[in-house]
Amino acid sequence: MPASPHPLMILVAGPYRSGTGDDPVKLAAHARAMNETALDLFRAGHLPVTGEALALPLLEVAGSARPGDGPFKEIFHPVAERLLERCDGVLRIGGPSAGADMMVEQARAAGKDVYTALTEIPVAR
Repeated sequence: MPASPHPLMILVAGPYRSGTGDDPVKLAAHARAMNETALDLFRAGHLPVTGEALALPLLEVAGSARPGDGPFKEIFHPVAERLLERCDGVLRIGGPSAGADMMVEQARAAGKDVYTALTEIPVAR
């Protein structure tokens, strides 16, 4: 695998709500899985980001009471979409997720790289 001339900014996209029934413990487990992957990317020399890292604090301030409510719809996916515009690519992890699949589709449409495993990502110099 060729090396990247600089660290890549990569959006980690995976399930957040999918399969959770909006159970807070399951939501947290999904967020943790994305964060664990992000840590691996960071240790590989890249700048990993998740939409959840930016959206969840905003949701709290906006008064969101539960996933899927008005503030959630206003903020959650739009944050990820705006973030994706700044990223070099997307790393898709985990199981079924309409939102993560949407990020992959948007990345491909914008000509960005889409990865499905850490081993596919060029090493940062």
